[in-house]
Amino acid sequence: MSGGGGGGEARVLITGGAGFVGANLAVALAGRHPEWQLIALDNLRRRGAELNLPRLRAAGVEFVHGDVRHRADVEAVGPLDALVECSAEPSVLAGYGDGADFVVNSNLLGAWHCIELAAARGAQLVFLSTSRVYPLAGLRSLVFEERGERFELTDEQPQPGASSRGVSEEFPLDGARTLYGATKLAAELLIAEQREARGLRAVVDRCGVIAGPWQMGKVDQGVFTHWMLSHVFGRPLSYIGFGGSGRQVRDLLHVDDLVDLVEDQLRRPEVWDGATINIGGGREVSLSLAEATRLCREISGVEVEVRSQAAERPGDVPVYLSDTSRAAELGGWAPRRSARQTLEDIHDWIRENREPLRAALAAGGEGGR
Repeated sequence: MSGGGGGGEARVLITGGAGFVGANLAVALAGRHPEWQLIALDNLRRRGAELNLPRLRAAGVEFVHGDVRHRADVEAVGPLDALVECSAEPSVLAGYGDGADFVVNSNLLGAWHCIELAAARGAQLVFLSTSRVYPLAGLRSLVFEERGERFELTDEQPQPGASSRGVSEEFPLDGARTLYGATKLAAELLIAEQREARGLRAVVDRCGVIAGPWQMGKVDQGVFTHWMLSHVFGRPLSYIGFGGSGRQVRDLLHVDDLVDLVEDQLRRPEVWDGATINIGGGREVSLSLAEATRLCREISGVEVEVRSQAAERPGDVPVYLSDTSRAAELGGWAPRRSARQTLEDIHDWIRENREPLRAALAAGGEGGR
């Protein structure tokens, strides 16, 4: 990062900066790099985002109430050394209903405004994309076996870029992938165009399921935090799809592991520039819903009713694991927090913020990634 790579001063904009990932990133970077000027831009649309404002203030992060869908809001932040694009509508289900326009405007038009700003200001861009860029038909074709409480990918797979380790960046991109995934992939292509046309320095992180404190988890995004919230507050849960057994599997990444990665990308842009990498917990840090239920019960001491629903939801897949070999080879990154530690950290946060969270959950609305 120009001005900041060697530990000097730098001005860093984090869009979606009052959301789950954005706020955790801003607060952590402010603590680790007091010489950096951190700016968090957010429209506060998502449920619970208001709970992050005192955290940002206490950390010395400048908050700007703005919306990436409006070019003027983004351009008003002034000169920049780096931009971390965390804003998004991350719900897969939102693209199947009345929220489709918002998904496109936020994830594509908003991303374009951020890409243009970074290119115009000569700033480094760290773009948080998603594993949902990989097509549904390809993911659903992956071969898995039923082992205990989970589905496991086999070594031999019908698709290139897939193995028992999970899905790598070589996985084919042909096919439909949900509106959320399509808009994020389109933004990736715009980044590639601006790299070629204007020399934009950028790295793309295709994130799987991220979890941790300060996530307002819902059933369609932030599922592991949703699972722990439901245990603590005694709300029933459902195993949806794939026989209703709860064996469907996702890897999960503690938000602090993502913070470590982004910090390194900002400090060493020459290592990461031009890369598109899969980021997640991998096979080692993954859970089925049944395993998550058992862990949440052990950690919280609460047992909740878990119903079964055999029919799948739109856009769902039985197994997704991120093969993070490229990130390890390129920059030496690997997740360090276990699935149990992640759930324990979430539980401790809920316990310490029980009443504000109860009020935020009762208010409903949108959840933040």
